[in-house]
Amino acid sequence: MDFGLSQEQREVRDLARKILSEQVSADTLAPYDEYQSPRFDRALWQQLLSAGLPAVAVEQRYGGMGFGFMELALFIEETGRSIAPVPAIAHCVAAMLPIQRFGSEAMKEAILPGAVSGELLLSAALSEYLNEDPGDPRAVTAVVDGDELVLSGTKSAVPFAAQSSHILLSARTPEGVAVVLLDTGSSGVTLHDLQVTTFEPHCELVLESVRVPAAMILTAHDGARIMGWIAERATAAICAHQLGASDFAMRLAASYTSERKQFDVPVATFQAVGHRMADCYVDVECLRLTTYQAASLLDSDVPATTEVRIAKIWAGDTGHRVSYATQHVHGGTGIDRDYPLWRYCLWLRQNEMSLGSSAAQLARLGSQLAAGEALFS
Repeated sequence: MDFGLSQEQREVRDLARKILSEQVSADTLAPYDEYQSPRFDRALWQQLLSAGLPAVAVEQRYGGMGFGFMELALFIEETGRSIAPVPAIAHCVAAMLPIQRFGSEAMKEAILPGAVSGELLLSAALSEYLNEDPGDPRAVTAVVDGDELVLSGTKSAVPFAAQSSHILLSARTPEGVAVVLLDTGSSGVTLHDLQVTTFEPHCELVLESVRVPAAMILTAHDGARIMGWIAERATAAICAHQLGASDFAMRLAASYTSERKQFDVPVATFQAVGHRMADCYVDVECLRLTTYQAASLLDSDVPATTEVRIAKIWAGDTGHRVSYATQHVHGGTGIDRDYPLWRYCLWLRQNEMSLGSSAAQLARLGSQLAAGEALFS
């Protein structure tokens, strides 16, 4: 049995790597540092859209390639490798996929072709203050008014909200949890800019009696299940992004230590340096294995809660250890703003914090194993 990538998957990965390696560099990323401008390269995003990569998992009848989540994860891994200033996870994973899976046919026809072409930009609000579970919204409520829902409340840290035409979000109703696709131009919608570690544009989303028509409601009561579906795939996507960023940082450090000389020999020949880089390699390959396992199961629509949690643990720990190790072997060069490593370290730590404490995840997984609940997803 062949456990490697298929030819189509390799072609998706190679196409993404070619475009991103040619179009993203330290020089192209510098204008976004320290919030000089919103970290969104529209020209690059349109180039990726023209190549079909963001819509790799969208059905062909809506303009996509018709592949699955595994191919999308490979694309996102490459955006992590280049830390490209594009909304790949927010648009492709957290918004387009659930619309395709749970939206009405009318919603799909109205939204997906525009999202595939670039006419529309989508995002999702998965965070609330002091609440990490998008399936259990507490800060946004919805009441039924005829065939519409009226939303009030606040969502935090919504990526690319100010640039998006629509935002997918959940709200608490008397009957359960609703999931809607919010038009950001609706009356009562207010966006407040936030600053995050990676300079990516995020906003606080404030809703004051915002009316959502029936056509933009994915569900009025079964939202917990849908948001759980989204959260697992968004988590796996962050793991894929972390894999790409970790792998690049490790290879950058390995290249540097093979060229940097001390006592007239490359520092890579020093045992302590070699051990640190070997540890990085083991971490990255373990993250690759666990991420691909989770993505493959999700691609097959097989329950993967345990596998996603394991990938999440490795993504947090790998990002933490690789960021420290690569900075260490670089010495002062690692924090030089004229050298690219510092941006990768910011992303590795941002992804680690976004995924949550690995220790807490390990404790939860251990409790499930002890109870016999996590032996299979």
